[in-house]
Amino acid sequence: MEKATFGGGCFWGVEAAFRKVKGVVSTSVGYMGGHFPNPCYLDVLSRITGHAEVAQVEYDPEKVSYEQLLDLFWSIHDPTTLNRQGPDRGEQYRSVIFFHNQEQEVLARLSKQKLQVSGKFDKDIVTEIKPASDYYLADDYHQQYFEKKQKSLR
Repeated sequence: MEKATFGGGCFWGVEAAFRKVKGVVSTSVGYMGGHFPNPCYLDVLSRITGHAEVAQVEYDPEKVSYEQLLDLFWSIHDPTTLNRQGPDRGEQYRSVIFFHNQEQEVLARLSKQKLQVSGKFDKDIVTEIKPASDYYLADDYHQQYFEKKQKSLR
């Protein structure tokens, strides 16, 4: 199994999209890329920690490639908006790929460059590509949020 970590706005939607992918074994949501140890949701929301809301994906590379995960990542958010996705604003909602090894870094950078020159967007892609750092799991309330909400509506 391998890990991939993506930030593309509110982590609820990012996680929900990756949970549907065949070959994704598990997902969780949390915080990465900041300077404040062990942040909670309110710390990150206050914009004092520097963290991004992220979805961490554990996947089987025999069933789904990192490139396929990247393709999904690019398709579920607007990588041209700085610190914003839809109505959500702040650095915690930034577009970011945290790579876990050199191969992921190379593939992420190539993918970003390919998308930039594709003409799909008329603005520059602002997605950061950074080495993975400490990952802080969000509270259980945030894990698989949409699935829990759908179950409660039944």
